[in-house]
Amino acid sequence: MHEFDFINRPKDLLTPEVVSLLTHLHERRGRQELFIEAEPDVLTALLEVAKIQSTDASNRIEGIYTTDDRLKAIVKEKVQPRNRNEEEISGYRDVLATIHESYEYIAPQPNNILQLHRDLYSFSSSTIGGIYKNSDNIIAEKFSDGTETVRFQPLPAFQTADAMLKLCTKYNDAIEADIYDPLVLMPVFILDFLCIHPFNDGNGRMSRLLTLLLLYRAGFIVGKYISIEMLIEKSKDSYYEALKESSRNWHEDRNDYLPFLKYLLGVIVKAYNGFEERVEYLRYRKVSKPTRIKTVIERTPGKITKKEISEACPDISLTTIERTLSELLSSGFIDKVGRGRSAAYVKK
Repeated sequence: MHEFDFINRPKDLLTPEVVSLLTHLHERRGRQELFIEAEPDVLTALLEVAKIQSTDASNRIEGIYTTDDRLKAIVKEKVQPRNRNEEEISGYRDVLATIHESYEYIAPQPNNILQLHRDLYSFSSSTIGGIYKNSDNIIAEKFSDGTETVRFQPLPAFQTADAMLKLCTKYNDAIEADIYDPLVLMPVFILDFLCIHPFNDGNGRMSRLLTLLLLYRAGFIVGKYISIEMLIEKSKDSYYEALKESSRNWHEDRNDYLPFLKYLLGVIVKAYNGFEERVEYLRYRKVSKPTRIKTVIERTPGKITKKEISEACPDISLTTIERTLSELLSSGFIDKVGRGRSAAYVKK
């Protein structure tokens, strides 16, 4: 039977590679605080973009999506949801906002997790929000031919409430004891949460929201400004592979948390890289916008899309980006690859 051990199990995770990543991330957190003090206007622009990206990516991983225009309008609360997908997107937007604004007051406890899950379904007519699963569930892997196989069998429903209480209690005790870096404990908590799979639906989205919550409470608030959910979506195959590797033998309490730990720490490093790059782009807004767009392309290996340029320069309008791309094509600085929505640009 699995034991929620946050005192002995983390010892095995402190490999030289992990310790190096932890040291690097704490250095980045220190620089993050300097940026926050010095560049409030820049961060406001990043925050608005990240809200949209996070809401989009975390839902898209689960096959929940709408058009780009509707997504932006929903995140900015300009329209009401008009179908089930948009109801779930609206719920995610609200829970994300709650975590952004109140993470200091939301301890990882069962009643708070149930409340967040209830809010995730606050726009839905479904009655599953805020209630643990009432039947056993499975985590399945679907193949291109339509078949699927059981990838993991979570805890049965009747054990869920007790397991969630133990998970939260042991995690909070370990945070209070301050023996291990919270960045080591957080992936263990998230992996255990996903192996319990406590809800009938919404477990994946809740795991990503809880990842943000635990990061913010540990002082790593980069996820406010760079979408960690989007980084996970872009590395979805690695995400699922790490989950698969770390959940093997979980029920027997012989699983290895290291693959999932290294994956998540890598995602956080990438978020800090993106954060510092975007702050630099926005800090030098006195440089002409076409020059900044050209610099983004120069610093990007391989292809880059209009959407990616817009994400890197959230204060530059799409019209200006399109006009600059046209000029760079005419001058021979870049080539265009593909057409329509799949079009991308490559520096010659």
